[in-house]
Amino acid sequence: MEGCSRFGYTLYYRMQVVSKRTLRLFWEKYPQAETPLRTWHTTVEKAAWDRPQDIREQFGSVDFVADNRVIFNIGGNKFRLVAHVSYEFKAILVKFVGTHAEYDEIDAATVGGR
Repeated sequence: MEGCSRFGYTLYYRMQVVSKRTLRLFWEKYPQAETPLRTWHTTVEKAAWDRPQDIREQFGSVDFVADNRVIFNIGGNKFRLVAHVSYEFKAILVKFVGTHAEYDEIDAATVGGR
């Protein structure tokens, strides 16, 4: 884990989730998604990923596509979440969240734009 040292302390930067509103709007439509999405959000915000392998070690079943995008299985694979990860800036931008059927209709590499 890469850190920053200043005044004798080592600071580790954690991931910042951009677009929590996207998650909230989805769980308002699908209430059964609220608990797994909140769990995902909390887990990600405590993470400090430096490379894709860090995500795989934490979540196990994830897929990686172009543009540093990661496909997460949410709620026992009932839902899918696609996010762009910036390892350098410790940010994760939610590009898509949907049911498995909705996911089958999109291109994970381009959904939500660049």
